[in-house]
Amino acid sequence: MSAPVTAPGTDLAAPLPHAAGLALDLTGRTALVTGAAGGIGRACALRLAAAGARVRAVDRAAEGLDALAKETSGLPGELEPRLLDLTDLDAAETAAAGADILVNNAGLQLVRPIEEFPPDVFHTVLTVMLEAPFRLIRGALPHMYGQGWGRIVNISSVHGLRASAFKSAYVAAKHGLEGLSKTAALEGAPHGVTSNCVNPGYVRTPLVERQIADQAAAHGIPPERVLSDVLLKDSALKRLIEPEEVAEAVLYLCTPQASFITGTSLTLDGGWTAH
Repeated sequence: MSAPVTAPGTDLAAPLPHAAGLALDLTGRTALVTGAAGGIGRACALRLAAAGARVRAVDRAAEGLDALAKETSGLPGELEPRLLDLTDLDAAETAAAGADILVNNAGLQLVRPIEEFPPDVFHTVLTVMLEAPFRLIRGALPHMYGQGWGRIVNISSVHGLRASAFKSAYVAAKHGLEGLSKTAALEGAPHGVTSNCVNPGYVRTPLVERQIADQAAAHGIPPERVLSDVLLKDSALKRLIEPEEVAEAVLYLCTPQASFITGTSLTLDGGWTAH
């Protein structure tokens, strides 16, 4: 076997060069986060503000936005609460104008068999979780393209990659969001805009707490068994992921070091999709 070719004067014992540390300073950047009053959205809004961003915190829960505004007091960035129902699609598109960073996070869930799933709820889920992200991206892109830089982060789910019974609307919306994100990545690449999904497993949020009760009813088992027997059955790591862990992944995708990551899904599922 021939010896490996190296450049003249190369010291094979020397440590390999490595890139500079993560640039976490988002001073001067404007970020819009939907569903910001609680759960993952709240954690993302706080983390982006801690990195110096001006955060437009969008939600329909006024009390949650007020509480969030108090929590960001003293952070390097600023927070602007925006009361908005994302079923108002025109207002959603307008709200995204001028954003450098867009985090599509807002979501809702109902656990029912397909034959019992209310069509109006299915329509609302698709509106909030797929059509509204499209309109928000549409509203944000002109500014991003104009400056040659932008970050779109879509909070998908392991259910954007795998299906579960009784979650037809949620699974359909997340699968659609994956396709929308990839399309935005392809179109945005020549303009310096990246688009990616972050795909957590079950996160410790009020949404998941409500799911435990719904799943207990759907499967006919006590709520205390839902976590171990249903939600975490396929996860190698037997715990819920924390919202702050998801927010760190979102922040990473906004750094200069992540500029070559686009059109993909960053999976934080505890080994669920390793099966």
